[in-house]
Amino acid sequence: MNIQQMMKQAQKMQKELAKTQEKLADTEYEGSSGGGMINVTVSGKGELKKLKIDPSLIDPEDPEMLEDLIVAGFNNAKKEADKASEDTMSSMAGGMGLPPGIKMPF
Repeated sequence: MNIQQMMKQAQKMQKELAKTQEKLADTEYEGSSGGGMINVTVSGKGELKKLKIDPSLIDPEDPEMLEDLIVAGFNNAKKEADKASEDTMSSMAGGMGLPPGIKMPF
């Protein structure tokens, strides 16, 4: 393989990587806590998009419980987004013949 072919292949992979990153950023991921009484939706960038709280959880005498459940729901949703990103990037890296453990993007 000559250097020009390698450069073309690298440019193609860079474009594919950018498209994939954009798609991942636009995808929404859900997490929940409290047995589904708190539902959180985040973007692939980790931005909070939606929050649903079952009204029965709103107790003015115990705001800490609600706060903890919201944090747990957000963390669950963020974990889903991170896993999807990691899985996608790993499969792309595998297609490039990179050794295991190399993280994308570089």
